[in-house]
Amino acid sequence: MKTDQMDSRFADQVIVVTGAASGIGAVIAQHFADAGARLALSDVNEKQLKSVAESIAAGGRQMPVVVAGDLSQEDVAGGLIRSTVAAHGTVDVLVNNAGGGIIKPFLDHTPDTLRTTIDRNLWTTLWCTWHAVPIMKAKGYGRVVNIGADSVRNGLWDHAAYNAAKGGVHAMATGLAREFAKDGITFNVVAPCIVNTPQVQKATIMSPQALQRFVDVVPMGRAGEMDEIASMVCYLASKEASFVTGQVISVNGGSTML
Repeated sequence: MKTDQMDSRFADQVIVVTGAASGIGAVIAQHFADAGARLALSDVNEKQLKSVAESIAAGGRQMPVVVAGDLSQEDVAGGLIRSTVAAHGTVDVLVNNAGGGIIKPFLDHTPDTLRTTIDRNLWTTLWCTWHAVPIMKAKGYGRVVNIGADSVRNGLWDHAAYNAAKGGVHAMATGLAREFAKDGITFNVVAPCIVNTPQVQKATIMSPQALQRFVDVVPMGRAGEMDEIASMVCYLASKEASFVTGQVISVNGGSTML
């Protein structure tokens, strides 16, 4: 049972979560809703996105703002932030979770798959941040939490193109953290290892041996759980994390250390 304190952790805060139609993004959104936040959710999958929003509202929470579209397009990302401000008046927290890599050997990629991987992960994060930060700077408060990847640090098989995109997500956060350090805005990255998402569960059924090698690099011997990722995101998005900025924090069962 949640305590009243936990229910009000993000009371009256306006939180934008991208890639919120399923998996980690949907769980992050639910965590924030359970803690009292007012939400704006975005994803390319409009049907699933609306289902997540309706599920949150059915639990007695306020209906989130829903903006479906490709956030790698500047006008779509800008529309998400404008719609959030129109509905709620501001943006306090931005969680850049939209992504999804095309995982394959580097030379098996095509120009289209390389471009898609960069668009999904780096441009979505860049454009949403570019539109949200002026709002945060004007009021002297904000939290930006990017979802990165532990594979950037440990060099997993078949992840080179994905790491190029997520490495940019990591590096952007550190640069912005210094640039806006005195504006009350923090920028951090949560970098998961393999996570027990519905997508991974399906892939495990299709190719258990292929997935097992990614689990084998984790000393704890298992994939992370979506709630474990969401909990770290919520901490970094909170007021109590006011002195944490420019950090890439792995939630990885020890697959990389320090």
